[in-house]
Amino acid sequence: MPNERHILLLPGSLRAGSANEAVLRTAAAVAGSLPGLRTTYYSGLAGLPHFDPDLDTDPLPGPVAGLRAAIEAADALLVCTPEYAGTLPGSFKNLLDWTVGGVEIADKPAGWINCAAPNRGHGAEATLRTVLGYTGAAVLDGACVRIPLERGAIGPDGLVADPLVRGRIGEVLTRLAAG
Repeated sequence: MPNERHILLLPGSLRAGSANEAVLRTAAAVAGSLPGLRTTYYSGLAGLPHFDPDLDTDPLPGPVAGLRAAIEAADALLVCTPEYAGTLPGSFKNLLDWTVGGVEIADKPAGWINCAAPNRGHGAEATLRTVLGYTGAAVLDGACVRIPLERGAIGPDGLVADPLVRGRIGEVLTRLAAG
């Protein structure tokens, strides 16, 4: 499909079955019903080495090269990350640190879904906006939304079935695809 848009889904949590993972897996399911849109779920977060500027040279460590290739192949990025201690989880900040030395993320449309309970997650959002600014990503305000998600909203299949939530996720995907 010549006009197909590809969105890379970046989870910020290492926890299997997290609400953040459920949101992104639901985004992948929703994208399947949107014409001209496809997604890839990045699953390499746990395998990234600790950021070390001395290793940020060619040849890059394999997992870092894979991350950068996934970003390069995407037209846009969608993040869903928890907040730990008022900021991004260290593992996800590490992922972002590995993108600073590359050019793959520059000018790439980016957004996020914050699925934290009301009045939570603001620190992660602020840090994410700052770090994405350093990477040169084009943060789309209309694709940065809060969709609080209760644990019970996640079905046994790991997806969110609520049509209102799925509709809002679809809106974010559409905004990112329009970039």
